[in-house]
Amino acid sequence: MSDRASSPLPEADHHCDVLVVGGGINGVGIARDLAGRGWRVLLCEQDDLGSHTSSASTKLIHGGLRYLEHGAFGLVRKALMERERLLRSAPHIMRSLSFVLPHDPRTRPAWMIRLGLWFYDHLAPRDFLSGSAAVDLSQSPLGQPLHRQWRQGFVYTDGWVDDARLVLLCALDAVEQGAHVLPRTRCEALHAYGGGWRATLVRRDALTDQATRTLTVQARAVVNAAGPWAEQLLRRDMGVPAVAPGGRQGATQAAHLRLVKGSHIVVPRLFEHDHAYLLQGEDRRVVFAIPYERDFTLIGTTDVDHPGDPGDVRVSEDEVRYLCAAVGRYLRRPITPEDVVWRFAGVRPLLDDAQGAAAAVTRDYRLETQTLPAPWLTVWGGKLTTFRVLAEQAADRVGTLLGDPRSRWTTEAFLPGGLLQSGSDTALIPASPVAQMTAFQARLRQQHPWMDLGLARRWSRAYGSRVALMLDGVHSRADLGAEVAPDLYEAELFYLRRHEWALTADDVLWRRTKLGLRYSPAQRQAVADWLAAQG
Repeated sequence: MSDRASSPLPEADHHCDVLVVGGGINGVGIARDLAGRGWRVLLCEQDDLGSHTSSASTKLIHGGLRYLEHGAFGLVRKALMERERLLRSAPHIMRSLSFVLPHDPRTRPAWMIRLGLWFYDHLAPRDFLSGSAAVDLSQSPLGQPLHRQWRQGFVYTDGWVDDARLVLLCALDAVEQGAHVLPRTRCEALHAYGGGWRATLVRRDALTDQATRTLTVQARAVVNAAGPWAEQLLRRDMGVPAVAPGGRQGATQAAHLRLVKGSHIVVPRLFEHDHAYLLQGEDRRVVFAIPYERDFTLIGTTDVDHPGDPGDVRVSEDEVRYLCAAVGRYLRRPITPEDVVWRFAGVRPLLDDAQGAAAAVTRDYRLETQTLPAPWLTVWGGKLTTFRVLAEQAADRVGTLLGDPRSRWTTEAFLPGGLLQSGSDTALIPASPVAQMTAFQARLRQQHPWMDLGLARRWSRAYGSRVALMLDGVHSRADLGAEVAPDLYEAELFYLRRHEWALTADDVLWRRTKLGLRYSPAQRQAVADWLAAQG
């Protein structure tokens, strides 16, 4: 689309250096990094922050053991380098998690598993995560939930994360660094203008979906982090055509997205220990069974091509049956679709590398930048674990586009709430995030003796040191206000509205918290009614 400098437009409502379109993990990560480098940043997201792909993951911080089989050593090493860095940055929403891999000789020989785990242990340094080991499942408590045929296995360690809260923490940090973050604000138009970009943003009411405000933004550069909508935004809205090989000098194959649906189910807890299982299917795919929210087990994921609208994604009954069967092949306790208490699906925007099976498509990413028709950067692909390094590289590229490279800063930075020890001497932080959390929870209950263990655990895990902001002026349980639903008080709801952009019951019950798993329909409705009454 041609530059419109010759057609004067009214003065924009807002001017910034970079407009970031997309409020998933990559968008908020890039906005955070850019703002921390001193750029004027505005981020818009058409729905709630992290409400699509980024809150529908398997919730793992991992290198991706199975990707070694596809030869993706560079991707695995890059992700492994980030594991402990991320775990240190936000020990309240992340933790280490050990996995049991029962060995099925019909799918992969034991030597191949040992070799893969050896590479997994040595591709990146580890400070506190343990290495892999063989385990006799016939003698170990880890084998008790399994059918007796599974006698040999392996154990290795990765990390777990509350993915939706990770998105929120990055958005909070972006705001603390000076960015403007606008959820439920859709980019309706985006045109090159005056050497930069002119965008029309429309904010919509969370309950009625009616437009409530229109904002025009003039930006020097645009970051397209729209996830499953990235190709549509670039081609249709920004007017950047796909360039065929040989179409112009120096052109390369245009990037394309392959949209792959991943579905998960949650069932009542299937085993008592704190390890997860990585289960190899007869189709050579893997399914995880992960301890979840103390009383449940999270099972996933599938890999199914999704040709439709990325915003219209549902877990099919075939997928539910597939996941139940995959777990039933290993665990003695059978599960059926009737056991499912929650199901969710997301569309992963994978960089299309022309692989046949959806499960084999690369989870790596590509950053594409151009200066025409005005400076822009598009994120193709990516995975949760590598969001920080992706954002760092993207911010480097944007600095180059704007002719002013600026220093990196996120490598050792904490996310909001992640600095758990008292005082400001970060040199005294224990090496283990587990030790940090244990000490923090003890201090929290000492400072607030009225707080029961359940609240202390949930709040410390959700908010970390930011719980002090929620509890400012609270000296007893009575100061928390009305109990809108079990263990959900007005003080927490006011905090979520004021500081975390929560406006609907889904925002609160399924993304900011997972209390929806424990509530009846009437209790969920009570939360919705309370939020609606706030206006």
